[in-house]
Amino acid sequence: MSKSEKSENPEKFSNTIAFRIASIVILTAIVTIFTIVIRIPVAPTGGFLNLSDIAIFFTAFVFGPISALFAAGLGTAIANLIAGFGQYAPVSLVTRGLQGLLVGLVYNAFVKDGNYRINAFLVISLCFLVGASIMISGYFIAQIFMVGPGAALVEVPLNFAQALAGILGGTALAAAVKKAYPPVIHFRW
Repeated sequence: MSKSEKSENPEKFSNTIAFRIASIVILTAIVTIFTIVIRIPVAPTGGFLNLSDIAIFFTAFVFGPISALFAAGLGTAIANLIAGFGQYAPVSLVTRGLQGLLVGLVYNAFVKDGNYRINAFLVISLCFLVGASIMISGYFIAQIFMVGPGAALVEVPLNFAQALAGILGGTALAAAVKKAYPPVIHFRW
């Protein structure tokens, strides 16, 4: 495929295996960076709050459920290992991977080629409820076994706030990228 063909038909280029692998690697790095850049320790659980939800919601909205599955799960697990929170890497791999996948699937159910089939606020709200529920419950269940129910409960409202910041930031970032580069809507899978 020539360079002119790629720029004229981004949908065709985005369906190549090379593009998909490269995009997942880049998105994984973005999730890792968003997870590490700002860390707010939560003493009772030995975990930390971060900006990963912004990158996860952004990835699910712009690049779709499969990209979000891999980027969210791998990116947060890698960040946990790099930042010295290795005990959370397996939890993050599964919980965040599922969060990215399911948010992307919900978004796909109501958005086609960048057009909302129902009210955009309702779609984003449903994505928030699904994503926040998976993240909060996944970490809560794991932390019950890791640090006990009392300490695990401390993190629930903090994780809710993190998810809220994530949906707001991720939605704004996705809208900005789609406005700046409209063909990105063809990069979903």
